[in-house]
Amino acid sequence: MADPADVPTVLVIGTAHVVDLAEPLRAALSGRPLDGIAVELDDERARLIFAPTPPSGTARDVPMIARLWSLLQRRLGADLGAGVPGAEMRTAAAVARERNLPLFLVDDPVRVMMARLLTTMPFKERVALFAGSVIAIFLPSRVVRDQMEDYVENPSDVVAELRRASPTVARVLLDERNEHMADRLAQIRARGFLRLAVVVGDAHVEGLTAALGRRAIASEALGFARLRTVTGPSSTAS
Repeated sequence: MADPADVPTVLVIGTAHVVDLAEPLRAALSGRPLDGIAVELDDERARLIFAPTPPSGTARDVPMIARLWSLLQRRLGADLGAGVPGAEMRTAAAVARERNLPLFLVDDPVRVMMARLLTTMPFKERVALFAGSVIAIFLPSRVVRDQMEDYVENPSDVVAELRRASPTVARVLLDERNEHMADRLAQIRARGFLRLAVVVGDAHVEGLTAALGRRAIASEALGFARLRTVTGPSSTAS
């Protein structure tokens, strides 16, 4: 029987889509033996993010709430120094190219995901989500930074508050996607790509590692709070 320490694990890396984590993410990925890198993207979002010139707008046929979130991410990225959202995904893709590794897209199609969210969300919750998104666009940068630090210190509390305030968002955008991403990672591993790193938004880390565990896949978590302190190549287990 193999020693558990020799069993390849999936490294689940949590990022913030609006914070510049290029250097620590590169360090975490570059120093680890890998068979492939996976990212929290679908084909459509990957085409937009990896385009030579990122588009300035959002497609007209995308639901309004998705357009608001895109605008909010661009605004927060500018305020917090990350530039155009998706920088962490471009860094992961760049490391994959440099190391001649396959890059796997493991997220749900954005249009399917948004349709599922909006068709299953109660009217009251939908109105609250829309209003909250509009208000968030105009929050002062200081408030945004304070909220980000609150999340870093107590991520479980923030996610718990999301579940209380918007259970449909938590179910569709977190829980269901975690299960679907875990299924895709299991399929990738079944093809022989055992040593994987997957780059996701930090709110997915706990749920995704749990979903992998339910599929008997060993995983490690490198959440946002730890990731932003990485200063050299990671030497965590293969």
